[in-house]
Amino acid sequence: MRLERKQTELEDRPLPQSVREVKWFGGDQSASMFNQIRLIPSLRRAIKKIKPDLIHAGPLQSCAFMVALTGFQPLVSMSWGYDLLLDANRNIFWEKTTEFTLRRSSRLITDCLTLNQVAHQFRVPDAKIVTFPYGIDLDQFTPAEYPPGNGDQFTLLSTRSLESIYGVDILARAFVKAAHQNPRLNLIQLGTGSLAAELRSIFNRGGVMERVLLPGQQTQKDLPQFYNRADVYISTSHIDGSSVSLMEALACGRPVLVSDIPGNREWIEPGVQGWWFTDGDVDELARAILSAADQPHVLVKMSHEARKLAEKRANWDKNFPLLLEAYQAALGNGRNLNG
Repeated sequence: MRLERKQTELEDRPLPQSVREVKWFGGDQSASMFNQIRLIPSLRRAIKKIKPDLIHAGPLQSCAFMVALTGFQPLVSMSWGYDLLLDANRNIFWEKTTEFTLRRSSRLITDCLTLNQVAHQFRVPDAKIVTFPYGIDLDQFTPAEYPPGNGDQFTLLSTRSLESIYGVDILARAFVKAAHQNPRLNLIQLGTGSLAAELRSIFNRGGVMERVLLPGQQTQKDLPQFYNRADVYISTSHIDGSSVSLMEALACGRPVLVSDIPGNREWIEPGVQGWWFTDGDVDELARAILSAADQPHVLVKMSHEARKLAEKRANWDKNFPLLLEAYQAALGNGRNLNG
């Protein structure tokens, strides 16, 4: 069931044959908190008609909260990262909404230990938490030549949406500073978002627009080629759990330069797969970019380590059974969901 439809569609792949989208009163427009409450009667009718064995829902303060309000059990709630790291502490209303949802969830699915720690603050015991770090298709996201055949150019890549939560303005300012000192630097900034005009302004004022590529939102099919054009992947996000785009970059054997937020610290060991920089520090990020561009021999080794980490921790086929275990535990009937 789709809660809302936004202007930008981030998913271009068709649904698998075994998945059916439920048509209901919601799902065709943006859904504010007020609209979500109005949709509860329609949700109850859909649940009554479908008679599900289990409902898996997230984020916590929207989809999972709505299911919790219907009283349906068992509910498996999935954190989307920002719902625990940011939204849960917005104000007393959001805090109580989060607490209500978690209290009525049979299981909580998180993607990293950082989220588990926040869940503990809401008195969710470890026995109810299943840590499921997603994963990606390692056959689709696979390394090409490293370093890429960019000639004398050194290419940076960011794939995060152009929104403030992802710190893309920090990257833009840092790139301007670094590019003035190193004429080899280029930046590919994928995605769309509300900061698009501001980023263009930063690049134009900094005189580096001709060294920046802004191709917009890309399909899953086309993403690997962008990763494999890059010398280094950059994420300046202020909040993240286990970032799927980070996993994609690692799987493509790209060394990474990421903000030192807890979610990234769980994945990246400085000097092995890449580096951290202090979250929000434009000057430190600029220095780190320049340093990375001056260490080609180090980057080659990091490329191999990045792929090794992806194979160890970011393999969807290996991680997916954790999700089924959460379902089985919520159902509590010993059913084998692995077929």
